[in-house]
Amino acid sequence: MRVLVTGGAGFIGSHVCVSLAERGHDAVIMDNFSNSDPAVVERLRGIAGVVPVVRADVRDVNDVRAALRRFRISAVVHCAGLKSVAESWERSIDYFDNNVGGTIAVLAAMRAESVRPMVFSSSATVYGAPDECPVTESAPLRCLNPYGRSKLVAEDLIRDACAANPELNAGILRYFNPVGAHPSGLIGESPTGVPNNLMPVVCQVADGMRDELLVFGGDYPTRDGTGVRDFIHVVDLASAHVAAIEYLTKHRQDLTLNIGTGNGHSVLELVQAMERVSGRSVPYRIVERREGDAAEVWADASAAREVLNWAPRFDLDAMCRDAWQWQIGSPVSAQKVESATEMAVVA
Repeated sequence: MRVLVTGGAGFIGSHVCVSLAERGHDAVIMDNFSNSDPAVVERLRGIAGVVPVVRADVRDVNDVRAALRRFRISAVVHCAGLKSVAESWERSIDYFDNNVGGTIAVLAAMRAESVRPMVFSSSATVYGAPDECPVTESAPLRCLNPYGRSKLVAEDLIRDACAANPELNAGILRYFNPVGAHPSGLIGESPTGVPNNLMPVVCQVADGMRDELLVFGGDYPTRDGTGVRDFIHVVDLASAHVAAIEYLTKHRQDLTLNIGTGNGHSVLELVQAMERVSGRSVPYRIVERREGDAAEVWADASAAREVLNWAPRFDLDAMCRDAWQWQIGSPVSAQKVESATEMAVVA
């Protein structure tokens, strides 16, 4: 198949391009590079060969239609969107414009060009603070921030579009906490400014770019008092997208699936794993909890395993090892971070 990957130069999208190539499919990137690095495209050549790029905004339905026609696209992986929980409070209109508006445009273009299926990048943030773990796909949906709400609205739009158009089918993948990098060290997570996720900050502290890690809350009812999350290697996450595309193409059945490992690890366990694989110290300081953070969020990923015949391969040490290799070899490690104590962790 030839698959259009929106946001294909980003952290998730670039790894999806690699996974598609490994399965014998062709990827085409659509990205406006507002939150990604054009250099990623060149680095992809070393892993997946030449990947065509359309520099465009997914909110422009005409550009999306043109790309679908030009490259004779047979499926879409829709990764493009804004993704910072903290930033979404300050830029809520932008988040709905990008995440909802972009999804509307992609759906409209797919309908007009008779392209199906779609795999959509959703998020476990749609569950908010869950009542119990592991979190199943049937858990109550209670978004606690504009980012999560924009993802849930997009999910509903996709379901409605599929109901109205029997020729369209979609797989909604609710990510838990993607971390790591490609084992080659050629692509990884390159946040601009202060990272919004935990792993890049842990890497930067280990690399000496920041003085310490601020851990929000050390008195949760967990095994070491810090928050527990379901970290999944980005390579495993990417392979789930390809499995979903292949399933949807064969079965024409809509899917909504959790994509995680089914295991929870605490913030301090991740810190300890990074220290093991890097041989560096990761100083940290426990500060007050942040409002809205849950004590534990980890997935029941059994449906994805059963339906897609997919399973994660990488453990926490491998996630940290590959993230560290990317950190010390990427352009990010050479940049000066002015405020060494700024910190944001994944919610």
